[in-house]
Amino acid sequence: MYCKAEPYDRVFIELGPFPVYWYGFLIMLGALIALLVAQKESKRLGLHKDFFIDLLVFAIPAAIIGARLYYVIFQWEHYDSFLEIIDIREGGLAIHGALIASVLVAYIYAKRKNVSFWKVADIAAPSILIGQMLGRWGNFMNQEAYGGPVSESTYQNVLQYLPDWIMNQMCVDGVYHHPTFLYESMWSLLGIALLLFLRYKVNPRRGVIFLSYVMWYSFGRFFIEAMRTDSLYIVPGLRTAQVISILLILGSLIVLYYRHKIGYDDVLYDGTSLKKNNKKSKLKKK
Repeated sequence: MYCKAEPYDRVFIELGPFPVYWYGFLIMLGALIALLVAQKESKRLGLHKDFFIDLLVFAIPAAIIGARLYYVIFQWEHYDSFLEIIDIREGGLAIHGALIASVLVAYIYAKRKNVSFWKVADIAAPSILIGQMLGRWGNFMNQEAYGGPVSESTYQNVLQYLPDWIMNQMCVDGVYHHPTFLYESMWSLLGIALLLFLRYKVNPRRGVIFLSYVMWYSFGRFFIEAMRTDSLYIVPGLRTAQVISILLILGSLIVLYYRHKIGYDDVLYDGTSLKKNNKKSKLKKK
């Protein structure tokens, strides 16, 4: 559907000769809010108050490097120099790469601190989605990660009810495109609600919240990715993010089954031991 609108300025603020881009600002804002949420919960569960601050010192650089490497590997032919490879001012970061790198760093850090990785991962899961939700608005400001052209019927029946300031930014080359950044951001918001429900109302076995996050995000990403016009491909016709999403869902289900089968999940999210509870219940029966 035809449209006409100018894209927004990608620069949030200029500090002398140094521009601060919306993309970077929103990523850092997401990281800050995510940290505050994780800190509050870690205090409730008995972790040191500085645990997540110290973890982020290592996790944020690792996530950025992982996200960029993941993106560049599948776009290698578009980069002619090292400076282009490390230039992330206008985007070019892949969430799956950030997730893989940060989880690896968190695993190593938790082991060094003698803390259960699954405890750390469960606490962090809602925070990760908060960061992803806000980060997608950085894609919005960059006018990237959008979907295919919108049909007139879709616009009239659905998208015309979105604010003009959103749809104007989705006007690319004179045609409205699907705001897939918004779809994923809203999916993340629903995921946050789900994870918080599991945290405060269900108190599941340790590991369930983090693996639920992985499956929730991957399920939504699989379908949203099919709408995007800037997908990375393993081979023509095979979208990288969709393949990774399927593998992550299957992997999470296998880990859930394996942990339950061999008894690794005999601790609830809040630290309560199921083995101790079972012993107490048996004693009461006697």
